[in-house]
Amino acid sequence: MRKAENGDVLPRIHFGTLVGESEGFLRTLEKIRLFAGTGATVLIMGETGTGKELFARAIHYHGVRKGYPFVPVNCGALPDTLIENELFGHSKGAYTDASSAENGLVAEAHGGTLFLDEIDALSFPAQAKLLRFLQQGEYRPVGCAKSAYADVRVIASSNADLLALVQQKRFREDLFYRLHVLSVTFPPLRERVGDLPLLALHFSAHYGRTQGHASVSVSAAAIRKLLAHTWPGNIRELEGVLQRAVLHSGGAGIEAHHVELAGSVATEKVPGTLSQAKMAAVEQFERTYLISLLTLHRGNITHAAKAAGKERRTFQRLLTKHQLQRNRFA
Repeated sequence: MRKAENGDVLPRIHFGTLVGESEGFLRTLEKIRLFAGTGATVLIMGETGTGKELFARAIHYHGVRKGYPFVPVNCGALPDTLIENELFGHSKGAYTDASSAENGLVAEAHGGTLFLDEIDALSFPAQAKLLRFLQQGEYRPVGCAKSAYADVRVIASSNADLLALVQQKRFREDLFYRLHVLSVTFPPLRERVGDLPLLALHFSAHYGRTQGHASVSVSAAAIRKLLAHTWPGNIRELEGVLQRAVLHSGGAGIEAHHVELAGSVATEKVPGTLSQAKMAAVEQFERTYLISLLTLHRGNITHAAKAAGKERRTFQRLLTKHQLQRNRFA
């Protein structure tokens, strides 16, 4: 068990490929159980590539609707002229090519969850149609005189500041509050760099298995290179980098030269006073150094402590200080 700064115990939480143990990330994951226990709408916010759909899937598959469909919809990919047909379907003869009736995505999600990704991309007319469905649970297929009903939980996501869009009159205020019953903001990877080594090991193991390798190690130098990157594409970018690195390594272990990165090296914000900046730099160096050693020695504390020139007990105290657990590197 890990402890927060206020002394509260932070349990280790795992929901599929949602991987991490930093305090902020665990606090976010704790909401999955809360959200899964209710049928209220959920709004998930965060930058592109942070794992919003994975979070939505975790809510669905840990709730009472898990036996029913989870239907993802990329709103940004739907033309405004087709959004009503895609969501609500159409009746026979609704338009020239409609030779038969066809259900929409709402009907497909009946009993389950409809995940609306990039909800901010919907036009005002489309927002109005969605609002009506959320308010009444009813919708009217294109060309149909009668309304239909669907028991669907709606989870929406956005990489934009929806409240700012509301204030700019670019998103309906009433729809925002319908969606914002429960909400969570997913942190970008640059705000949870302590999780990066765990994610690197997770992805290297996953893509190693797809290539028929029992295990693929990640060297300390490779970890340091990953830690120095800004990660504008977040988890999605990291996953692609590790998939490519596994292929380049041939399964023999990922070294720094296997890691191909785009963009520039991260620029640290200098905190307050000189003493504060020095303390922050030392803390970051210690943590990065410990992660590198644990990665290199695959969680063997005795070997890592020897490499660091420290007694095993002293080295263990450093791991406790930085909330690092050896079994995550084994």
